[in-house]
Amino acid sequence: MSGVCLKVDGFGSVENPITKKIEDIARFTWQNENGMCVQLISYGAIVTSIKVPDRAGQLADVVLGFDDIDGYRKSNNPYFGALIGRVANRIARGQFVLNGEIVNVARNWNNKHSLHGGVIGFDKFNFNHYVKGNAVYLTHLSPDYYEGYPGAVLLTVKCELLSDNSLSMSFKATTTRPTAINLTNHSYFNLAGHETGYTEIYSHVISINADKITETDSESIPTGKLLDVGGTPFDLRIPRELGPAMKNLTGPGYDDNFCVNIPKSANEQPVVFVSRVIHPTSGRYLEVFSNQPGVQLYTSNFLPDPCGNISPSAFNSENYYEVDGVLTTKLEKLNVQMKDEVKCLDDESKAVIGKGGVHYLKHGAFCLETQKFPDAVHHDNFPTTILNPGEVYNHEVIFKFGVDA
Repeated sequence: MSGVCLKVDGFGSVENPITKKIEDIARFTWQNENGMCVQLISYGAIVTSIKVPDRAGQLADVVLGFDDIDGYRKSNNPYFGALIGRVANRIARGQFVLNGEIVNVARNWNNKHSLHGGVIGFDKFNFNHYVKGNAVYLTHLSPDYYEGYPGAVLLTVKCELLSDNSLSMSFKATTTRPTAINLTNHSYFNLAGHETGYTEIYSHVISINADKITETDSESIPTGKLLDVGGTPFDLRIPRELGPAMKNLTGPGYDDNFCVNIPKSANEQPVVFVSRVIHPTSGRYLEVFSNQPGVQLYTSNFLPDPCGNISPSAFNSENYYEVDGVLTTKLEKLNVQMKDEVKCLDDESKAVIGKGGVHYLKHGAFCLETQKFPDAVHHDNFPTTILNPGEVYNHEVIFKFGVDA
């Protein structure tokens, strides 16, 4: 007995972008003996809900999302919970050279660069599904030159909730001709609960197993340089409170690729520790493990900021402080109230209204997107994102949840 049960039901229907046929969307619900519950849908392999208990046993949904399929299909959906591909993150100028051939892909970022697979990426397809035990297998066939990418790609996603509160996901792909591929899961986490917003995000404490980041320009395009994190706001090797760490940044928040430390003696793609995040008030924590060389830390900088005043403080609370570089945390709840920024909305269509009618705002969640380095097609010193016929793309990621006593 695994202590995990799986149920399958529906989540509406959607039109296939290629065939134009209407397809039914399947929803998969796992629950384990610890009370943790995960929901995922076949559309975009989207993680729609993750409910985990706090130290008092109270459940909270810790990922942002929508109540129905219409929400996920709106143009202002910032990829909540979705599988991103064929190439996650940026490709500079929407163009690259592969074996002497110029490959042009969609320029859907600032009308200049490609982002997250283009206009109709993997997140906008309803996957075929197959259930074996408590594991769900989702498959998608991406046609040759769809969104400009050469090669027909067959993708298989395996998802499973385990009895130790780990959500295990694996992505495997093959291709009929050389192509670029770099997948990720784009879940937006808030360990205090999806509805609690930026004030609680600022009190999260984060560490990332990375000595370097990829330097980027003003448009978030990598320059090719790897920068040491020591002495910078990107040094998250020692746990840091997220709000004050963000305050030290020159930009609106984190949106950066961290180069995960992988033992030199390790085999080709070992699964290693990537990151740990804890919400001290509730005790909930998330640990991420992966075999990918990079992880994008994103702090929801582009969610709405209606009044233009959402920003962390350099010092969040006396409940969080450092002694000789060691983070000491008292477990009293932060005495901070959410401001009513929603009143500043002059255009309701710009609002991102999520589960339960919650208005999601800037800095209301964090993402840890395991990946190969962004724009690797232009940088020979980055781990390659080129997949050739006969090779298998293999991406493993584990999101493990728990509670600190």
